[in-house]
Parts: sequence; C-alpha cells; structure tokens
Amino acid sequence: MNLPLPRNDSSPPRQRWVAIGFGVLVVLGLSYFAFGPSDAQRDAVANQAQPDTSKKLLFCSWNVENMFDDKDDKRKQVDEQYDTAFFKNEPLRKLKYERISSALMKMNGGNGPDVISCIEVESVRALELLMAALNEKVKDPALKYKSMAMKNLDAGRHIAPGVISRYPLSQYTTKLHGQDLRILETHLIVNGHDLCIVASHWTSKLKQSSGGNGEAGREKYARTIYDLYRGMTKKKADVDFLVCGDFNDTPDSDIVTDVLGGIGDIKKVKAGGDYPPLLDLFAGKTGDKFGTLWFDGKPLIYDHICVSGGMLDELGWSCKPESVATVTDGLIRPGSTRRQPWRFGDPDQNMRDSDRGFADHFPVTVELSVRASKAPAPKTP
Repeated sequence: MNLPLPRNDSSPPRQRWVAIGFGVLVVLGLSYFAFGPSDAQRDAVANQAQPDTSKKLLFCSWNVENMFDDKDDKRKQVDEQYDTAFFKNEPLRKLKYERISSALMKMNGGNGPDVISCIEVESVRALELLMAALNEKVKDPALKYKSMAMKNLDAGRHIAPGVISRYPLSQYTTKLHGQDLRILETHLIVNGHDLCIVASHWTSKLKQSSGGNGEAGREKYARTIYDLYRGMTKKKADVDFLVCGDFNDTPDSDIVTDVLGGIGDIKKVKAGGDYPPLLDLFAGKTGDKFGTLWFDGKPLIYDHICVSGGMLDELGWSCKPESVATVTDGLIRPGSTRRQPWRFGDPDQNMRDSDRGFADHFPVTVELSVRASKAPAPKTP
C-alpha cells in the first residue's frame, strides 16, 4: 500500500507529516479489521473492564476423566471409543457434561468455583462445551464464566489440561511446556495482579511400554515445572505461582518433595532462597480424609495444589492453606462404604443413566484472595 504522498512531495512539512500519519493509521486500521485484535490487546481490554476491589475466589482442580467433545476427530485407537461415542451418542455426551457441571455448581454456595482447572479434556471445543453447560446453570449474570485457556495437545492420548474462569485469563501468555507434556501455563490477572497458574497431568503409574511404572515421566514433569517456577523467582522473588493437577503420585513421594520441591513447611516456603520450595497444601494429610482417588485398593492423594511463598503474604494474590479440601459430597456411589469416586464409566458399557457417576477423581479446592490495585484512601474524620 502506497503512502498518500510521494517522498518528493512539495507540501509543507507539517501537512506532509499529517498525511503520513493518516496513512499509517489507515494501515493499522486495515490490519486490525483483517486480523482482529491480538491476544495482548484482548487481555488489556478485559483487564480494564474489571472493578478495582479486593476479592475472594474459590479455586478448583478436577480430573474430569475423558471429557470429549461433539466432533468426530478420528482419534487414535486409545481414544477412539470416547471420540466416537461422544460424537454419535448425544444423550450420553450431554449426561457427562450435566454430571460434571452440576457437581461444580454445588460448590461455593451454589455459585460454582470462580476458577476451574480441568484435567483430561479432549480439546478446546470440549472446554467450550463445559463452560456453556456451567453458564446455563449460573443464575446471576455477573457470575457467568467469561474466560478459558487451553491448547490442544496429542501426547499419546489426546487429552490436556484447560482452565475456565470468571475473571480474565491471559491468552497472550497461555502456553504449553515441555516436549509432548501436559503442562499448561496461563495467567489470571485481576486488579493488575498476576497469578501464574500451571495445570498439569503427570505420567500414570500404570505399567508403561518400557516396563516401568512411569517414574521417569513423572520426574520429567516435576523438573520441567520446577525449572519454570525457579526461573520466575529469579525475576520476581515473591511471584504468585500456583501449580495443580493430577500428579499420579502422593505428597510424600520423592518426586513431589525433592524434584518439584513441594513440602509442608510454611516457614521454609516463605524463606525462599536460591532454590525456593513450594507449599504442597496436601503435604502431611492422609488418604482416609483427603484421598482424591481409589487406587491399589485404598484412597490416595494424587491431585495436588501447590503454591509459592508469594501466595503466603499480604500482597497481590494470597492463598488460605487451611481451606484446602477434597470434595466428595454426592460424588461417591450411594451405598458405597469406600472413599471411592463414582465414575461415569466407559461409553461402551451397557449402563443405565442413573448408574453413571462423574469421574474417577474427586475435585480439590482452596480459597484465594486478591488485593485491590491501590491501597484505599484514608477515611476523613
């Protein structure tokens, strides 16, 4: 596109610069309409639209187990039964989304969690369907879910983490980490305060093709996440950082404590250091009271929420460690005497709708808070 005036134009300098400026604006305007606003521009607009007051939020992480969308994506054999059934069997698919969304909406006084990290989601489309199912149940328009963050990923199985939120999630900074790893980084920005959320799904303990139990894979997840966290603390020692998800390992495992640095000592976490640890909110807790799944004949804690030392101060984002909980109400099969999640079941199982539950994990929650961007003005006498 040519500028309005050639370089040898004899117009007065001021007119020439006005014309050139106008031409630049035209180019930018055409680019905007041709390509739309960038992720960074959308983030800025969303953040400006927020009220500037301190807030309390409920955060939830849940492995929703094989949540597939309404499209036939011709997945690999390991996922084909879910891909095909959820595409062809609309009542079955709607029942899955109804189960998960109904359970979520019972939390937080019937309003649902403010931020939801979901594990085992097939695609961005599947996360959109869940957000729509949630919003159908939200009574207050101000509490509708407005933002989501996810990247499609094929890492053996076509399942990945995704996050849904009532508050803006930065699309500009949402990314995956590692080579074919289910590690999603996104940023929740409220009142100008940035919370880095890392949602992840580590390698299973089920027997691997190599013959092992996935320990090497879980160690790779832990190291990748810790390197990300430590790199952020180099730039900002009190960074607000939260990592959650299905670790497929217990809080006392060497991989969680030594590689990820997830411990239960709040003083050490606050102290930081060159290799700052994270506070695992489930450290020291037992499976009989906090177990998130049933495995190997007993309840175990495989779903974690870990936070940085920056989440334990009174600046920006904060976490209330004592509020951490494993949600089981209504999620155990009626009549069961075990702390075992009520599964939805495989789609090819011949089951009545009333026999289908939710997922093979329980959700975990914790209370967060975020400060106003500025200290309130002192009251006049």
